[in-house]
Amino acid sequence: MASVAWAVLKVLLLLPTQTWRPVGAGNPPDCDSPLASALPRSSFSSSSELSSSHGPGFSRLNRRDGAGGWTPLVSNKYQWLQIDLGERMEVTAVATQGGYGSSDWVTSYLLMFSDGGRNWKQYRREESIWGFPGNTNADSVVHYRLQPPFEARFLRFLPLAWNPRGRIGMRIEVYGCAYKSEVVYFDGQSALLYTLDKKPLKPIRDVISLKFKAMQSNGILLHREGQHGNHITLELIKGKLVFFLNSGNAKLPSTIAPVTLTLGSLLDDQHWHSVLIELLDTQVNFTVDKHTHHFQAKGDSSNLDLNFEISFGGILTPGRSRAFTRKSFHGCLENLYYNGVDVTELAKKHKPQILMMGNVSFSCPQPQTVPVTFLSSRSYLALPGNSGEDKVSVTFQFRTWNRAGHLLFGELQRGSGSFVLFLKDGKLKLSLFQAGQSPRNVTAGAGLNDGQWHSVSFSAKWSHMNVVVDDDTAVQPLVAVLIDSGDTYYFGGCLGNSSGSGCKSPLGGFQGCLRLITIGDKAVDPILVQQGALGSFRDLQIDSCGITDRCLPSYCEHGGECSQSWDTFSCDCLGTGYTGETCHSSLYEQSCEAHKHRGNPSGLYYIDADGSGPLGPFLVYCNMTDSAWTVVRHGGPDAVTLRGAPSGHPLSAVSFAYAAGAGQLRAAVNLAERCEQRLALRCGTARRPDSRDGTPLSWWVGRTNETHTSWGGSLPDAQKCTCGLEGNCIDSQYYCNCDAGRNEWTSDTIVLSQKEHLPVTQIVMTDTGQPHSEADYTLGPLLCRGDKSFWNSASFNTETSYLHFPAFHGELTADVCFFFKTTVSSGVFMENLGITDFIRIELRAPTEVTFSFDVGNGPCEVTVQSPTPFNDNQWHHVRAERNVKGASLQVDQLPQKMQPAPADGHVRLQLNSQLFIGGTATRQRGFLGCIRSLQLNGVALDLEERATVTPGVEPGCAGHCSTYGHLCRNGGRCREKRRGVTCDCAFSAYDGPFCSNEISAYFATGSSMTYHFQEHYTLSENSSSLVSSLYRDVTLTREMITLSFRTTRSPSLLLYVSSFYEEYLSVILANNGSLQIRYKLDRHQNPDAFTFDFKNMADGQLHQVKINREEAVVMVEVNQSAKKQVILSSGTEFNAVKSLILGKVLEAAGADPDTRRAATSDFTGCLSAVRFGRAAPLKAALRPSGPSRVTVRGHVAPMARCAAGAASGSPARELAPRLAGGAGRSGPVDEGEPLVNADRRDSAVMGGVIAVVIFILLCITAIAIRIYQQRKLRKENESKVSKKEEC
Repeated sequence: MASVAWAVLKVLLLLPTQTWRPVGAGNPPDCDSPLASALPRSSFSSSSELSSSHGPGFSRLNRRDGAGGWTPLVSNKYQWLQIDLGERMEVTAVATQGGYGSSDWVTSYLLMFSDGGRNWKQYRREESIWGFPGNTNADSVVHYRLQPPFEARFLRFLPLAWNPRGRIGMRIEVYGCAYKSEVVYFDGQSALLYTLDKKPLKPIRDVISLKFKAMQSNGILLHREGQHGNHITLELIKGKLVFFLNSGNAKLPSTIAPVTLTLGSLLDDQHWHSVLIELLDTQVNFTVDKHTHHFQAKGDSSNLDLNFEISFGGILTPGRSRAFTRKSFHGCLENLYYNGVDVTELAKKHKPQILMMGNVSFSCPQPQTVPVTFLSSRSYLALPGNSGEDKVSVTFQFRTWNRAGHLLFGELQRGSGSFVLFLKDGKLKLSLFQAGQSPRNVTAGAGLNDGQWHSVSFSAKWSHMNVVVDDDTAVQPLVAVLIDSGDTYYFGGCLGNSSGSGCKSPLGGFQGCLRLITIGDKAVDPILVQQGALGSFRDLQIDSCGITDRCLPSYCEHGGECSQSWDTFSCDCLGTGYTGETCHSSLYEQSCEAHKHRGNPSGLYYIDADGSGPLGPFLVYCNMTDSAWTVVRHGGPDAVTLRGAPSGHPLSAVSFAYAAGAGQLRAAVNLAERCEQRLALRCGTARRPDSRDGTPLSWWVGRTNETHTSWGGSLPDAQKCTCGLEGNCIDSQYYCNCDAGRNEWTSDTIVLSQKEHLPVTQIVMTDTGQPHSEADYTLGPLLCRGDKSFWNSASFNTETSYLHFPAFHGELTADVCFFFKTTVSSGVFMENLGITDFIRIELRAPTEVTFSFDVGNGPCEVTVQSPTPFNDNQWHHVRAERNVKGASLQVDQLPQKMQPAPADGHVRLQLNSQLFIGGTATRQRGFLGCIRSLQLNGVALDLEERATVTPGVEPGCAGHCSTYGHLCRNGGRCREKRRGVTCDCAFSAYDGPFCSNEISAYFATGSSMTYHFQEHYTLSENSSSLVSSLYRDVTLTREMITLSFRTTRSPSLLLYVSSFYEEYLSVILANNGSLQIRYKLDRHQNPDAFTFDFKNMADGQLHQVKINREEAVVMVEVNQSAKKQVILSSGTEFNAVKSLILGKVLEAAGADPDTRRAATSDFTGCLSAVRFGRAAPLKAALRPSGPSRVTVRGHVAPMARCAAGAASGSPARELAPRLAGGAGRSGPVDEGEPLVNADRRDSAVMGGVIAVVIFILLCITAIAIRIYQQRKLRKENESKVSKKEEC
């Protein structure tokens, strides 16, 4: 109970704390006071104004002074209205209005904010929505609450669209409250060490919260370590925030790998980012900018025993010689709290707990650089060149995610040439074109599309040009000629071909950010460009680097690696076990049951028990029998031996670990119909069931760490083994054999079948102090049968019937998969509605399945069309997925259809009504038919349970064989079960769950196997007449024969079928290895002999033969390719079939010389898949299921497969002793004995031989009588009526 309470407490303590704020740093809940209305006019500024009465000072909400609002001189997308709040405030909402009494209003706008009036950041309403809805008239107020709020001093409103019959006009208000900020600045060579209070009781959890603003892309934010190399570290690496957690002991060998978690990719943008780290034992919540990642490190909490010191801004380890090569942090930390303690305030007051190294200050400098964002491939920035100079010299810094783009173009003076600087495949390339000269090309750098800032310096003068990218320099010699700089340089794209500039951009314009541009020796001020005083531009965002971090949050699931370009992101799913745009869909089946019904044989498979859920796949063994069994092995000892110990002391406490995690095992067990785990226990000498006070002496621990003293299938705390439950223990006083206290070895086989507690993770056994007690036990693997969800189905009988479930929560990713079958032409499978959003899957037409939804961007549809109808009453599988990248739909094995999501559109699917299955909320267009195995985001819905209480819907659905019957191969027949199908292999030459397991036997020299088509009967005085009547009417006009063989011997007999009337069929290999088939269907005529010279078939390779006779027409197929048809002349009826012989034939009376020669020369090799009509001789011998019809002579041994078995002539284990059912003697089978009796003692041999002789005499008598009767019938000219059926 205590362990359960602690687990619950840990869950509660690690609940997301998005609203948690440390004492002193927070703001009051009521944070919606107007902030702009009380500001002076000087706090408002703008890009321009139409007149003095339209200035920004008149833009306060609901004011009518001046012209009633702000209106710029020109209405275009480069205008802005700015507010200075005087200090950093928390902003929670904004409101807008149009110009008073005018036709001037803004219909949509962007909102940007900044700390110091430089380096603006754009506010994002949703994951990919930037714009805010504006006004529809001049006077109404549109209020928008910001989720989440932000902290800033300066705000800018940038109109995107406005009333087309008027101008831009705005009045605004900003809401929020004061914001307390404690800041500490590190210059890249400084750090701060905080020594914690050494309290006797450690806190239950550690909480670290802070905000950071990085000036450089690399640096340590915090570090804390322990005595044995274990540590936690938060570090900025190339703009990404990486959390390291090493919970192992560096001095000890360990398999526990350090945890490394990376979030974000553009966190060095000189803007504030929030971090919250919560640690409870080895469970961690890691939150960056409100996006939380939960994980648990391997190992136990004792390993994570950290020191009472934590350093910020770098790594400080006073008094230790350990050296760290990691770079210190350059930037600012704000509101730095450790378990509620304000570390910055302690540092300001120079408290003794704080040790500072280097230049640590308590104010954050504002960035002075002015970046420029190139928003589209059409963006450009035209700047004047250093005209008249005899050189070209340009430097700048850029960052981008795109692999290609045009960066810079310039023309030389007097048309003497031009140069182009561009990105291609992540490398920077420079091409210089000079009149009369071939182009000169230089390449420098690699991987420059990594989102990091890169420095570029380009110069060309007289006899050389060079390009420097970061530290990579490339130089190209030139022909000594004067190079005159041109008048204009184009950064990004080009002005256009109509401008006559000569600028061409075959790769498209650059998308990304530039800063620190210099031309010649002059630095470029982009603010002058913005004000129109320098150069020109198009589609630029000046004083802001507006690259979107599309990997924070990362939509790549299951460990997929996120990468991005300017306008999208992609996920690398390699090695995750998942696929799809966001690595959402599992590559593996959910259970062994699903593997089985794909036709997979027994073997090792990965299964993903929760499908697309958070749990990963794991390896199991699938044992395919009539049911599919999942076998999960443990890594514990094979056997545990116990010997006596002092009273009450543990004899053994053994833990058992599994390759799958606890969550994976729980999902697999919950999915199964039944689970069990066997414990084999052997005990010697005296033991007692419990101690004197009744305390149990043995127990086991389940997967949730609960202790159980019950064994077998007994009730909790019953303390009984299986023999105690069944009442057959060796001593009735006790409930386990091992508790009987006998001085002999006893055993218990215990089956643990309470699946909610499985698997076993530990077994503990103690002793009562008996000096010579001894035992050993073996714990078997976890065995789980079936899959409850795979066959869970419901039948919808009326168009108005449906099942309803709670609303589907698939905001960012929603996948739905199920099976359906129907005979109707249309109907809705599922529907879920929101206020405006919805999701629906339906059969729209007999050949069309449609997946439709709306997440706020308008309805979207994906349709799969089939060349054949879906309403064929067979099962069809549907899988639909919708995520932030788009939607996909696949039905059966038809090509998947996909629909991409609109760029920068809404991404969240918000549903709030009930989920309807088989119908709609309006009870129209309902589905008639069956739906099975319905799963939403990997969670199975119990259709059967809901159907039992719903009118018009019935649980279950019949008719599985129409879809899965093809799994039954080689003549196996599909049989319906309540939940699924099974294959009946009674009339197949194969066995196994799909009748696909080959039954093979190796025939040694001189061996044979005879299959009797009629059962043996006791001989009597009137036996002659009995035999005559028995076989008179068994006549065949058709038969199907199959066999596979492998041999190097020729001539040899492969198969011989005899009759009571001297008719026969023989399949032989001739002297040259060719295949020969001989039919004799009339004893008065010569046999029909056919030779098939396909190849020498006595070549030691496996060959398949298939013979199909329809009266006189015989079709022969060899190796599934060569075919030949022949016509019989000897007859069309095979009368009184007697026996089928494989191997050597001792007596082939009436056979032709070639058949007799092959029959007596022995067959040595392997035969398999032998079938004559419904008779399967090898199967009857190797898999007996009734009275034996098979007699074996000589050495015949089973083999797994002829194709993989031993070559002919190689030794093999003998058949008869194994199949005779027991531990009979080894050695050859007694000749002439039916297989079922092959292990009888020598005293019975003579009786068997005598019986065989009598039987042969009886057969001869029966044949003579039959000949006489035939002659008599012919003389009387009577027609014979035969039963045309297979044997």
